[in-house]
Amino acid sequence: METVVIVIHLMVVLALVLVVLLQRSEGGALGIGGGGGGGLMSSRGTANVLTRATAVLAVAFFVTSLTLSLIAQNEDSPSSILDASPAASDGTPVTGEGTTGGSGGILDSLKQQSEPSGPQVPAAQ
Repeated sequence: METVVIVIHLMVVLALVLVVLLQRSEGGALGIGGGGGGGLMSSRGTANVLTRATAVLAVAFFVTSLTLSLIAQNEDSPSSILDASPAASDGTPVTGEGTTGGSGGILDSLKQQSEPSGPQVPAAQ
């Protein structure tokens, strides 16, 4: 479902860029379309069609963007790496039993790793 919405979203984005580039600018510097003389439609008719197409594509862009954000929100992946409890190096799960008031998260395991486990200075010979 997500892939289908992404493909539709990308097609809407490309169409929106093309429609915006086809519109005649006020300065005339960036506009591709809207030449003089003959053509399929008059200048005013072309402007109306392009304006309405831009509005429809903008609404479609917002709808697909909101749909993608809702799909991403409803996934079953963890919301934060701090919520996940990593396994210790020996394969046993890390618990917060050795800490004071810890919840067993990643911060507690990092605190346990940073605490010295024995003498840090070599013994005198």
